[in-house]
Amino acid sequence: MPSEKEHFDKYFEIVEKISPHPTVIRTVDLGGDKLTKMGFFNLGYEENPFLGLRSIRLCLKHPNIFIDQLRSILKVSAFGKVKLMYSMISGLSELREANNILGKVKQDLRTAHIAFDENLEVGTMIEVLSVAMIIDAIAKEVDFVSIGTNDLIQYALAIDRVNENVASLYDPLHPAILRYIKMIIDESHKAGIKVSMCGEMAGNPSYTLILLGLGLDEFSVSFKQMSEIKKVIRGVSFTNAKNIAEEVVKCVDRDEISKIMGTIQIQ
Repeated sequence: MPSEKEHFDKYFEIVEKISPHPTVIRTVDLGGDKLTKMGFFNLGYEENPFLGLRSIRLCLKHPNIFIDQLRSILKVSAFGKVKLMYSMISGLSELREANNILGKVKQDLRTAHIAFDENLEVGTMIEVLSVAMIIDAIAKEVDFVSIGTNDLIQYALAIDRVNENVASLYDPLHPAILRYIKMIIDESHKAGIKVSMCGEMAGNPSYTLILLGLGLDEFSVSFKQMSEIKKVIRGVSFTNAKNIAEEVVKCVDRDEISKIMGTIQIQ
């Protein structure tokens, strides 16, 4: 597991290159299956590691790992615009526990006269249904959120997307998924915070117009996908995108959504 210094050195290298643009650093987002393979912990066999000890659960169970990363993130925030994002939060108690640890780390740095950004923005991933359903409460306690569609869709539809027997049922345009996304965006905007999205859905230009119309503020995509996403955004008016998104969200059947999508033309 990386030391505090190793974390800091890598973060500094990135922040220095990205500055003055912001760098978003996600807290440890490893699953139990990866950790077992990597030999960091003797976690034993997990029947379903995607529902097991991973991400923020791992950080809270092993706070020494979490604290090393938080210290390095805070320290590097003195050298450029940095944002901190928690992974796989499933409820307010986890969010508050993570923030309490963050608060203690900040105080330790102040006591040691180590500089950091006192106004560091803190956000969270929205990838678990339990937290999506209380997004109105979550949004009041963070500075931004990011919808992690890979896990959100997998958990919402009870589908393992890497299982070839059911992978075809993994559908970002399932009516329930679109309604979850709309709810997350609407409630977050009511709280005055921005919403980004990462995962395969954000990087697929077939979904860009609908996400734009739903009010998504930021698309987190790979460099290779960027030009196609920009092309869609520049090729439609926001009013048209909003109207199409509103029509699609009303649908309860996937075939209805496909028919609407088939009529869309991008300039």
